[in-house]
Amino acid sequence: MKRTIQNIALASALTMGAVSMFAGTGNPPVQDLAGRVRHELVMIPYYSVFDDLSYSVDSASGVVTLAGDVTRPVVKSDAEGRVKHLAGVTQVIDNIRVLPPSSFDNRIRQQEYRSIFAFAGLYRYALGTQPSIHIIVDNGHVTLIGVVDREADKDLANIRANLVPGVFSVTNNLRVAEKS
Repeated sequence: MKRTIQNIALASALTMGAVSMFAGTGNPPVQDLAGRVRHELVMIPYYSVFDDLSYSVDSASGVVTLAGDVTRPVVKSDAEGRVKHLAGVTQVIDNIRVLPPSSFDNRIRQQEYRSIFAFAGLYRYALGTQPSIHIIVDNGHVTLIGVVDREADKDLANIRANLVPGVFSVTNNLRVAEKS
């Protein structure tokens, strides 16, 4: 009798362990909607260092608002298409702006990339599939967006961006990462 009770207790414990082990394999919870939106946006194939996508999520209503500037119309349409099919999304408000095509701006983009990321102290921000510094060029006006480790890196990126000839202005919207 004692052996039977031990076997039942062992079987119960194993069953509870298996249930908790597989509990996280279903669909992600609705409260993690912002994380799923972010994942879909960074997975867009043509999303590059010259694009900026941001979003806000109203979890209560399921409304996702997309914003930013992109160089290719396909990035705008992909962003909206990927987000509107997520579970928990009821509406997508697309405020993404497609930058006008310009060979002048394309030249500035290339020179800004070289000026910032070829510099010894800033090259690490270009590593990975999604660089942490994004360079937005609109009619000769440059905006730096992203996150850097130190205030000195933020200032250095601003100085390097201002060295490119033909740039009318540079807006430095880089943020310094919080230390945890």
